[in-house]
Amino acid sequence: MEAIDQVTLNFSEANLFYLNISLGFIMFGVAINLHLNDFLHVLRNPKAAFAGILSQFLILPALTYLLILIVQPRPSFALGMMLVAACPGGNISNFMAAMARGNAALSVSLTAVSSSLAIFMTPINLTLWASMYEPTAVILTEVSLDFWQLLKTITMLLLIPLILGMALRSWKPKMADKLHPIMHYSSIFIFAVIVCLAFSANFNLFLEYIHLVLLLVLAHNAVALTTGYQIGKLFKLEQADRRSIAIETGIQNSGLGLILIFSFFEGLGGMAIVAAWWGIWHIISGLSLAYFWSRNTELSTANAAESGH
Repeated sequence: MEAIDQVTLNFSEANLFYLNISLGFIMFGVAINLHLNDFLHVLRNPKAAFAGILSQFLILPALTYLLILIVQPRPSFALGMMLVAACPGGNISNFMAAMARGNAALSVSLTAVSSSLAIFMTPINLTLWASMYEPTAVILTEVSLDFWQLLKTITMLLLIPLILGMALRSWKPKMADKLHPIMHYSSIFIFAVIVCLAFSANFNLFLEYIHLVLLLVLAHNAVALTTGYQIGKLFKLEQADRRSIAIETGIQNSGLGLILIFSFFEGLGGMAIVAAWWGIWHIISGLSLAYFWSRNTELSTANAAESGH
């Protein structure tokens, strides 16, 4: 089992380039549905927005650290968990929030704000929490993680596609309207391509170690979803707001995590397997929870209508 902390995944420069392009495409697809008003919505609904940002960038990384202290997984698994927790919300969170009968406007606003804040908060959270846990601090020292280079990479992956997508929405709204559904529904497929690219030359290694992170990722994702919902409850928010914050906290951009792993951690096996399996599992858990909430809302509405008669 200790071998997973030393093993690195084979990944060519060409595949890394395609991985970067894929993530940029996904982020661009998210951005063409964003307006300046989505940022202003945060000011109009500050309590819910603050709860979502607090949940995602402060509470989740702290609880991830606590979970690691309790479970004490292999160092590379622990660092993978910290990295996933430091990433912004995933690209399909808005779709899931709408499906769950959550506050879609809040979800979109949190996606816009978290993608912007992640430029700074992702490297800060990763270096802060990883340096506080000795086994992961050793890995950071060994790879000589450059904070400013990490910041530059995240800026290129998130900020530039965000600006370009919002610019297209502003200047060519009809074109953005036509492109959005195509890019929106292709996001899951594109992420699947990203994972396949990452593990095309390492599939046997993935199968050899995946059983070690199955329950770990399941527990971590459950903590993230529960954290978002409970933070919303603590702030006395409406049910729809709680659902959106839960999804924004539990659906993380693990595609960004994979790129950072291959760019800065030389494809460290344990980190990559955690990020890849999280990316698969959060789609399953997010869609399942969204469907449950959707059905629950429909049943509540039907029962209320019957009582009214």
